Amino acid sequence: MIVADMEATGLVPSKHSILSIGAVEFEHPERQFYGECRMWEGASIMSDALAVNGFTREECVDPKKHSLEELMQNFLHFVEQCEDKTLAGHNPSFDRDFLNDSFSRAHIGWHFSYRTLDLHSMAYMDAAKRGFAIPHKNDRIEFSLDAILAYLGLPEEPKPHIGSNGAKYEAEAFSRLLYGKNLLPEFAQYPIIHSV
Repeated sequence: MIVADMEATGLVPSKHSILSIGAVEFEHPERQFYGECRMWEGASIMSDALAVNGFTREECVDPKKHSLEELMQNFLHFVEQCEDKTLAGHNPSFDRDFLNDSFSRAHIGWHFSYRTLDLHSMAYMDAAKRGFAIPHKNDRIEFSLDAILAYLGLPEEPKPHIGSNGAKYEAEAFSRLLYGKNLLPEFAQYPIIHSV
């Protein structure tokens, strides 16, 4: 599977633009991808989104950065070399929808399937099976990525969010949930809790 995390100028693919993509090929974790681009012309910017991902308005339109089309071509080259092209992540439907919209904007006839692997659901199932108190907010499950990382013995993802960090932390979490083992060398120092 391809564990991916991206940052954007907002929440709606038809109005907002991808700014960066990070990805790890789960079966071959040494294969990683990171790329940034300027936003597509006419895209909107949400200040709240920039507060989370740390990009400035100037960086969003920087003409020295790749265009969205160039970033998507580069990412497709990475994807084509992956054995399993199933998209995975903490909120993969968000990433999938942005990626598919961006492939379309770049006139690339490729898209991710609607079937994805969701870290949030997997962590919920594991925690429920173990009788772990799952956090709720406004009468809904609120198992944030940082809460899942803590549940698995990992530190919080550094802020601001960067696509490459998100993909690595999520890939490590998947490995701990699925196999009870460490995946990436940068997380080997953290003892595995709640292993299979």
